[in-house]
Amino acid sequence: MVIQPPQSAGAPEPGASAPLPDPAAPSLSDGEWHRLHPLTPLFRGGLFLVVIAGIIIANLRDRLVFIFLPWLDDDIDPDDIRDFQGRDPIDFIVANNLYLVAALALLGILVVLIGLFYLSWRFHTFRITGDDVEVRSGVLFRTHRRAPLDRVQGVNLTRPMFARLVGLAKLEVVGAGLDSNVKLEYLSTPNAEAVRADILRLASGRRLAEARAAGAAHPGSRVSAAASVVSAGITGIIEGAEEPVSEPESVVNIPVGRLIASRLLSSSTLWLVVIIAAIIVGSIAGTPWVLFTLVPALIGFGAYWVRTITRSLRYSIAPTPSGVRITFGLFTTITEILPPGRVHAVEVDQSILWRPFGWWGITVNRLSGRGLADGANDQFTTVLPVGTRDDVERVLRLLLPDLPASEWPLVFEHGVLGPKSDDPYTNTPRRARLLRALSWKRNGFLLLPDALLMRRGVVWRKLAVFPLARLQSIGLEQGPVDRALSVASVRAHTISGRVYGRLGVLDRDAALGLFEDAEAAALAAASHDRSHRWAGDSAAESATVGSADGAAPALIGPESVDRPASGDQR
Repeated sequence: MVIQPPQSAGAPEPGASAPLPDPAAPSLSDGEWHRLHPLTPLFRGGLFLVVIAGIIIANLRDRLVFIFLPWLDDDIDPDDIRDFQGRDPIDFIVANNLYLVAALALLGILVVLIGLFYLSWRFHTFRITGDDVEVRSGVLFRTHRRAPLDRVQGVNLTRPMFARLVGLAKLEVVGAGLDSNVKLEYLSTPNAEAVRADILRLASGRRLAEARAAGAAHPGSRVSAAASVVSAGITGIIEGAEEPVSEPESVVNIPVGRLIASRLLSSSTLWLVVIIAAIIVGSIAGTPWVLFTLVPALIGFGAYWVRTITRSLRYSIAPTPSGVRITFGLFTTITEILPPGRVHAVEVDQSILWRPFGWWGITVNRLSGRGLADGANDQFTTVLPVGTRDDVERVLRLLLPDLPASEWPLVFEHGVLGPKSDDPYTNTPRRARLLRALSWKRNGFLLLPDALLMRRGVVWRKLAVFPLARLQSIGLEQGPVDRALSVASVRAHTISGRVYGRLGVLDRDAALGLFEDAEAAALAAASHDRSHRWAGDSAAESATVGSADGAAPALIGPESVDRPASGDQR
């Protein structure tokens, strides 16, 4: 049995007209076609150039050794030198006096590469209108991608390490479908931040209202400007990501020691220890196949372990007028804005290894425009790598701003830390406790007016929160053993992700009651949901008036979120 509530996170209301860009908007958001940064082809085709350079260096390595490391000549067999000199293309050019031909060939190759890069940049354009973000690319085979603004799930700003050295960044507009993201790579960092703000403002339902004052700039020389950009990029890599001064500080600070310790106390580390032990035993027993099979696995696990640490460094999360801002990454810094209503499920989890330290993690189900098999998808589902109880509560208040204050004890005290003596959750009945021998007292659900809570696990504690406005459907399942014990399973259907929506071994009557009550609650929540346009014209007008009076715009999320002191160590 499955009941489908109507969806609300999609089309705009009937009769509502899409906002148009304001004439006073910045040049990149005026509804006209624009080109990306001129260095875009170099960074997009940089891997190709690195491969070509690697092939050339590999083929001329002996020549390079003779030129730059002459003291190594005695270690090389003279016969190998004679054979090498007979086949070396440079010797052929020198012997036949073909310097001019070689120079012209290199110049021709360089001109062809520059021409191809120019054509790629010339035909790669984008525009931002009141309805869509559009990108056109390709010379021989043209592509045209379009992301409707009312379907935008987020806007990610990525600063790769080398691009940051020259002050570039790339934008990724996250769509609602698989492989539906629209990328703008690359723009200058100030332009990327301005375009991201405009896209979010249009997606929220506001017009590009206030005109930016075009302050008179006094540029210096190009050499000094380029030097300042490179210097700022190096400083950003050392000290952290460049952040707009208008954005608030993070509500969570994760010490590096805690982050490393949390990765050491994880299941991947246990597998790493098992692999190392197997390699040692195989080496002692003289089993070579163990080395050939497990050493690559060891290298892969080690790289994954280091990548999870570097990816979580410089983590920050804070409320902004356009949603929740999450920043992470040591070498490649990613800043994403998660607009309201784009979180389909939230899960708080704690492994038994973290329990003595009181650490928790938070993951979400959200549309990222990527498939589950994409390794980059995981970094957009983890919104809190590791945190204390206070950190978890701050992040949950940002992700679930519509949850009333009176219901927070049901989420944290009874849900995350439960069960308590006065447990309000409906749990596995005693007659079926053998099917959940360890967790039958924690295996339960609670339906609130705005969310469905599912609690499970003892060794690995989990609490999943499903906002009813985002719930796709709810289903009941019952096998032969369940029928014999008069129990059933409930599944909350949402988008694919790491948050699992199935809860088994519940009393049959309680499951039927949840099925009916969740239907009515989901219908009511979906009918009142307007999160696809979270700021209407009236909000824009009030924001404009507030700005004129000197008042700061309101932030998404509760105003009472306590931020840790700057000197706090957690």
